[in-house]
Amino acid sequence: MRFSRSIFCSLVLLVVLFTTGSWGFLVHRTINQLSIYELPGAIGPFFYKNMDYLVYHSPRPDLRRNSDKAEAPRHFIDLEQYGKNVPTAWPEAVKRYGLDSLNKAGFVPYHILWMKDRLTAAFVAMNKDSILFYAADLGHYIADAVVPLHTTENYDGQLTDQKGLHSLWESMVPELEIQNYQLSSSHRAVYLKNPGKEIWKAVYAAAALVPGVLEKEREVSVNFTPEQKYRVQMRNGKESRSYTTAFAKAYAASLGNTVNQQLLVATDLLADCWYTCWVDAGKPDLAAITGSFSDSDFSRYQQEIGYFSGNQLLKNNLLQSRSAQFQNGNGF
Repeated sequence: MRFSRSIFCSLVLLVVLFTTGSWGFLVHRTINQLSIYELPGAIGPFFYKNMDYLVYHSPRPDLRRNSDKAEAPRHFIDLEQYGKNVPTAWPEAVKRYGLDSLNKAGFVPYHILWMKDRLTAAFVAMNKDSILFYAADLGHYIADAVVPLHTTENYDGQLTDQKGLHSLWESMVPELEIQNYQLSSSHRAVYLKNPGKEIWKAVYAAAALVPGVLEKEREVSVNFTPEQKYRVQMRNGKESRSYTTAFAKAYAASLGNTVNQQLLVATDLLADCWYTCWVDAGKPDLAAITGSFSDSDFSRYQQEIGYFSGNQLLKNNLLQSRSAQFQNGNGF
């Protein structure tokens, strides 16, 4: 019964991710795992011990979009609707734009800060379940915030006759190319004196990539006929069009390391936010809620940090988003 339910939930989530547009299983889970290796020793063992949970549940906010109407605007921000001199504090934003406008335009940077406060409170309370819940979800929203097409009204290329670009950039391309990505970083978690500033900085940096995301698709399209560029399928009696694998590979090549770069931006920022929440909570000793952490656990933890630093996780079959356990829907 548990296995069947797990498969069913995974299938539902898969449908949601492809229809709503998100980094999906692969990149969300990759980001949450890589961030763990950037944490300092005082909190690293706790996160490492709970890696399965943090990785498996990273796509969970997308699943909530089916049942919670308030969820969708937490994943994006259409900066064009905000104008210039956007207030970085939520009360000021509500005062200037009103809740209806904010719900329409999206407010992911503000929601990240709200989630950060919830995680800090969970650390203060030393509530293990709440820490893991908010830590996993925080990773999702940070990852979404650095996706270029999550920062614009033209979120799917629909305004420039490039519909389908969203899933191409953040799902098809990384699925095809992740084996060539640099899944390592020399960054180690640092305390953020002004988390809001860093989050908004990352959002605006992602928005600056939007013109290139659109232009590269147009440039590559010149070398493809419509039949070579798109595949057409019938779904529920309706014609559905998506990009071909050949086009996706050509588009990936034209993007260079852009997708990989944003994956690592999210990884570094997430590690910083996790660490900052813990520091702001007074640096509580997590040993009591970590559980047993044996010498073999510590050796394995250190070994994986080494593999991460050397970009060897995939080579050693340690990237959980690529493991059979997670791809088949098994896990937490």
